[in-house]
Amino acid sequence: MVDPFGRHIQYLRVSVTDRCDVRCVYCMSETMSFLPKRDLLSLEELDRLCSAFVGRGGRRLRLTGGEPLVRRGIMTLVRALSRHLESGALGELTLTTNGSLLTKFAADLADCGVRRINVSLDSRNPDTFKAITRWGDVDAVLGGIKAARAAGLAVKVNTVALKGVNEDEIPELLRWAHGEGMDLSLIEVMPLGEVGDLRLDQFLPLSVVRDRLAEHFTLTDIDYKTAGPARYVRVAETGGRLGFITPMTHNFCESCNRMRLTCTGTLYMCLGREDAADLRTPLRASGNDEALHRAIDAAIAGKPRGHDFVIDRRHVRPAVERHMSITGG
Repeated sequence: MVDPFGRHIQYLRVSVTDRCDVRCVYCMSETMSFLPKRDLLSLEELDRLCSAFVGRGGRRLRLTGGEPLVRRGIMTLVRALSRHLESGALGELTLTTNGSLLTKFAADLADCGVRRINVSLDSRNPDTFKAITRWGDVDAVLGGIKAARAAGLAVKVNTVALKGVNEDEIPELLRWAHGEGMDLSLIEVMPLGEVGDLRLDQFLPLSVVRDRLAEHFTLTDIDYKTAGPARYVRVAETGGRLGFITPMTHNFCESCNRMRLTCTGTLYMCLGREDAADLRTPLRASGNDEALHRAIDAAIAGKPRGHDFVIDRRHVRPAVERHMSITGG
């Protein structure tokens, strides 16, 4: 699968639900209207779509949400997809989670061939964590991380850098994550969904964060890559890796190998654009996948060169209207 700009599409991020058990301020509003169950793809349909992607040469699947572990029966899907790991057709099956339910699911995920996960954690301070997530319990997340590591899962911590909220905590998060043997990736907040003064005030360029960290740590650029967009440095004082995900200040569109599938069967070729393809209709139109493959081909042919993200006080509307939780984290 090659798009018009020569990029090989090998990575599909799959939102299995738009629901979540927290309400992070940069991801969704506190009073969300979630999709009715009838609008969601069944687990069997998600399996079929993912399998079609794998059959076309897709090598990486990441399950996301909302919070993927709140989807009822989610392990049925994970077990079904693990057959592609066993056959060698799929190189990696991973998960992005807020960590709140990992104590329940970590061992089962490892048994299904999941080898690493990303856990979203923006603060270890209980008050700050509560302010960011509105409903969250940081102890549940920290317990989930512990359970995941005990199950043999490699954990990478993702932290959204928020100006005036958690920016002073980033050095300590770095020391903690590396001290526990985990990578840390910092992420710039993006103009998805509701964008007003709050979102603008939250934005913290990671170029600024890196300069501040460089006053206390020795950061050396390295060639380490995952399937995602992070650019990594080695931190001499901790021996660990630190990633920077910079959709706003230094985009990574030229190397984008990703597409995003929502829980309703909508395929977004770019997180920061409204261009999308309906895969649910061809999926349900026939028991074979011919129409589905044609729709995937058409989607890849329409993948844009890059996104339209802008965040400043001249642009008070979101780049796209949908919340991050709808597209998939």
